[in-house]
Amino acid sequence: MSKRIAWLAVLISWIAAGTALAQSWPNRAVRLVVPFAAGGNTDAIARIAGDRLTSALGQPFLVENRVGAAGAIAAEYVARSAPDGYTLFVGATPNILVVPMVNKVNYDGQKDFVPVAIVATNPFVLGIHPSIGAKTLREFVAYVKARPGKLNFGSGGSGSIGHLSGALLLSRAGVGMTHIPYKGGAPAVADLVGGQIQMYFGNASELIPHMRSGKVTVLAVSSEKRAREIPEVPSVAETYPGFHTYTWNGLFAPTGTPRAIVERVAQEVVRMVKDPVVVDRIHKIGSDPSGVALEELANLIRREKSMWAEAVKAAGIKQE
Repeated sequence: MSKRIAWLAVLISWIAAGTALAQSWPNRAVRLVVPFAAGGNTDAIARIAGDRLTSALGQPFLVENRVGAAGAIAAEYVARSAPDGYTLFVGATPNILVVPMVNKVNYDGQKDFVPVAIVATNPFVLGIHPSIGAKTLREFVAYVKARPGKLNFGSGGSGSIGHLSGALLLSRAGVGMTHIPYKGGAPAVADLVGGQIQMYFGNASELIPHMRSGKVTVLAVSSEKRAREIPEVPSVAETYPGFHTYTWNGLFAPTGTPRAIVERVAQEVVRMVKDPVVVDRIHKIGSDPSGVALEELANLIRREKSMWAEAVKAAGIKQE
């Protein structure tokens, strides 16, 4: 009984210490490390979160862009940082789940980070060249099936979410196309409009303007449900049940960060994505507010890992 009392006393002291730390944290600036260049979706979401966390917690939350190696440089840096709540990672699906599957990196997306909360999600849009004439996904699949080895699909790079989404769709549809990797989405979209490639999975902001002008036919969105911006366009899942790919952007802390701090940040993120002002800012960059946090986020990552592994296999990518 005395051992139980002693253990209980230790547990209470740990809880009290964690609570005290969370109450005193932050007492200086917090860095939000972004793995991509300024101007992109992840950077924009980091700045939206940084602004609101600064206001809510009374210390500056400063965005720091560390670019390179498909986000691995930033991820490794945060994974090796002191777990004191003053360095957080603004991670996206590729950094946490995909990059460790396709590249040899010095971090583990699940073991080296504690999931805090997703700020926003971003579905992909499936665009094809209008000369194909298909108006539905089934019509397009039939078109591809009738032309084996003759058609190409593009992406913003080998192993990118767009590449894997395309490969996964083609695998589940039982058809094949040649993958053409580009150095970013802009040249891929340009070649889609020009007819050099016939299919591209991209951000809504990349393809919707060309859809409106008739230069691209948009057949489907990759999320489970239809997209807010184009509700007339069906989801891929309406044709191929169970298909869903998208990216999320959220906050992660180095493993070992006090739970009380992690929970405090998560609470603020969940609160802010319900604020109409924040929601409007997120919608303006073509994303949707989320708020999935803590254990729910950890479970989501575990579920998605097998799906991305299937996509990597379908794309024929081997770890380098």
